[in-house]
Amino acid sequence: MTLSTFSIIFAGVLLNSAAQLMLKAGARALGTVTLGSGASLFAAGWGAAMQPWIIVGLGCYFVSAGLWIVALTRVDVTVAYPMLSMGYVIAALLAWQFFGETLTGTRIAGIGIILAGVVVLGRG
Repeated sequence: MTLSTFSIIFAGVLLNSAAQLMLKAGARALGTVTLGSGASLFAAGWGAAMQPWIIVGLGCYFVSAGLWIVALTRVDVTVAYPMLSMGYVIAALLAWQFFGETLTGTRIAGIGIILAGVVVLGRG
Protein backbone atom coordinates (compact mmCIF):
# COMPACT_ATOMS: atom_id res chain seq x y z
CA MET A 1 0.00 0.00 0.00
CA THR A 2 1.39 3.37 -0.96
CA LEU A 3 1.63 6.31 1.41
CA SER A 4 -0.96 8.24 -0.59
CA THR A 5 -3.44 5.36 -0.41
CA PHE A 6 -2.84 4.93 3.31
CA SER A 7 -3.33 8.69 3.74
CA ILE A 8 -6.69 8.52 1.97
CA ILE A 9 -7.81 5.61 4.14
CA PHE A 10 -6.55 7.29 7.31
CA ALA A 11 -8.28 10.58 6.43
CA GLY A 12 -11.51 8.66 5.92
CA VAL A 13 -11.06 6.88 9.25
CA LEU A 14 -10.39 10.19 11.01
CA LEU A 15 -13.52 11.73 9.50
CA ASN A 16 -15.54 8.68 10.46
CA SER A 17 -14.28 8.92 14.04
CA ALA A 18 -14.99 12.65 14.11
CA ALA A 19 -18.50 11.91 12.88
CA GLN A 20 -19.05 9.49 15.77
CA LEU A 21 -17.93 12.08 18.29
CA MET A 22 -20.09 14.79 16.74
CA LEU A 23 -23.11 12.51 16.76
CA LYS A 24 -22.41 11.76 20.42
CA ALA A 25 -22.19 15.49 21.18
CA GLY A 26 -25.48 16.01 19.36
CA ALA A 27 -27.08 13.13 21.21
CA ARG A 28 -25.95 14.60 24.52
CA ALA A 29 -27.49 17.92 23.55
CA LEU A 30 -30.76 16.18 22.69
CA GLY A 31 -30.93 14.33 25.98
CA THR A 32 -32.65 11.00 26.39
CA VAL A 33 -34.99 10.25 23.52
CA THR A 34 -38.10 8.22 24.28
CA LEU A 35 -39.92 6.58 21.46
CA GLY A 36 -43.56 5.93 22.16
CA SER A 37 -45.97 7.56 19.77
CA GLY A 38 -45.64 8.85 16.24
CA ALA A 39 -45.57 12.37 17.62
CA SER A 40 -42.65 11.59 19.94
CA LEU A 41 -40.82 9.86 17.09
CA PHE A 42 -41.32 12.91 14.88
CA ALA A 43 -40.20 15.24 17.68
CA ALA A 44 -37.05 13.18 18.25
CA GLY A 45 -36.30 13.13 14.52
CA TRP A 46 -36.90 16.85 14.17
CA GLY A 47 -34.71 17.58 17.18
CA ALA A 48 -31.91 15.48 15.70
CA ALA A 49 -32.30 17.10 12.28
CA MET A 50 -31.95 20.56 13.82
CA GLN A 51 -28.99 19.68 16.06
CA PRO A 52 -25.83 21.29 14.57
CA TRP A 53 -23.46 18.60 15.88
CA ILE A 54 -25.55 15.91 14.21
CA ILE A 55 -25.69 17.79 10.91
CA VAL A 56 -21.90 18.28 10.84
CA GLY A 57 -21.36 14.66 11.94
CA LEU A 58 -23.47 13.39 9.06
CA GLY A 59 -21.48 15.64 6.71
CA CYS A 60 -18.28 14.03 7.97
CA TYR A 61 -19.77 10.60 7.27
CA PHE A 62 -20.60 11.68 3.73
CA VAL A 63 -17.05 12.89 2.99
CA SER A 64 -15.62 9.81 4.69
CA ALA A 65 -17.69 7.58 2.39
CA GLY A 66 -16.34 9.44 -0.63
CA LEU A 67 -12.77 8.90 0.53
CA TRP A 68 -13.57 5.25 1.16
CA ILE A 69 -14.74 4.82 -2.42
CA VAL A 70 -11.49 6.39 -3.67
CA ALA A 71 -9.50 4.04 -1.43
CA LEU A 72 -11.36 1.01 -2.76
CA THR A 73 -10.31 1.93 -6.29
CA ARG A 74 -6.70 1.55 -5.15
CA VAL A 75 -6.55 -1.45 -2.81
CA ASP A 76 -8.38 -4.69 -2.16
CA VAL A 77 -11.23 -4.53 0.31
CA THR A 78 -9.47 -7.27 2.33
CA VAL A 79 -6.65 -4.77 2.94
CA ALA A 80 -8.70 -1.59 3.31
CA TYR A 81 -11.59 -2.80 5.45
CA PRO A 82 -9.52 -3.88 8.48
CA MET A 83 -7.99 -0.39 8.51
CA LEU A 84 -11.39 0.89 9.64
CA SER A 85 -10.54 -0.69 12.99
CA MET A 86 -8.28 2.28 13.62
CA GLY A 87 -11.48 4.29 13.92
CA TYR A 88 -12.37 2.44 17.11
CA VAL A 89 -8.98 3.31 18.60
CA ILE A 90 -9.29 6.97 17.66
CA ALA A 91 -12.91 7.25 18.79
CA ALA A 92 -12.21 5.51 22.10
CA LEU A 93 -9.28 7.78 22.91
CA LEU A 94 -11.14 10.94 21.93
CA ALA A 95 -14.30 9.88 23.79
CA TRP A 96 -12.14 9.36 26.87
CA GLN A 97 -10.58 12.81 26.40
CA PHE A 98 -13.69 14.83 25.49
CA PHE A 99 -16.58 12.97 27.12
CA GLY A 100 -14.83 11.40 30.09
CA GLU A 101 -15.69 7.88 28.97
CA THR A 102 -13.84 5.12 30.82
CA LEU A 103 -10.85 3.31 29.36
CA THR A 104 -10.56 0.13 31.40
CA GLY A 105 -7.62 -2.24 31.23
CA THR A 106 -9.66 -4.56 29.04
CA ARG A 107 -10.45 -1.76 26.59
CA ILE A 108 -6.81 -0.69 26.47
CA ALA A 109 -5.76 -4.30 25.80
CA GLY A 110 -8.34 -4.47 23.00
CA ILE A 111 -7.00 -1.25 21.51
CA GLY A 112 -3.49 -2.73 21.54
CA ILE A 113 -4.71 -5.88 19.79
CA ILE A 114 -6.50 -3.80 17.16
CA LEU A 115 -3.38 -1.73 16.50
CA ALA A 116 -1.25 -4.88 16.20
CA GLY A 117 -3.74 -6.32 13.73
CA VAL A 118 -3.71 -3.18 11.62
CA VAL A 119 0.09 -3.28 11.48
CA VAL A 120 0.08 -6.95 10.44
CA LEU A 121 -2.56 -6.39 7.77
CA GLY A 122 -0.84 -3.25 6.49
CA ARG A 123 2.33 -5.23 5.83
CA GLY A 124 0.53 -8.09 4.07
